Amino acid sequence: MKTIAQLTYIPLSEEDPREKVQELLEHLAQYDVDIEVGYLSTTIIGAPKVVFEVIADLYDIMSMETAKFRFQIDLLSPSKEG
Repeated sequence: MKTIAQLTYIPLSEEDPREKVQELLEHLAQYDVDIEVGYLSTTIIGAPKVVFEVIADLYDIMSMETAKFRFQIDLLSPSKEG
């Protein structure tokens, strides 16, 4: 079973937020998920438990490393395919 999560991270307290976004994208590489990087968001596709683990880990990282941020998550229901 696979689920899809579209993640949008906006560091609000950074002069150049691209650096923080890039760091999180590099962190995503350690997970067993497919990653599609878009212009304003990143989509991850994987087993529901792994997707929720990624979301929790990213939130923890953002909370420790960024003073103020926005983290928007859109989830698509799991599919039995894949």
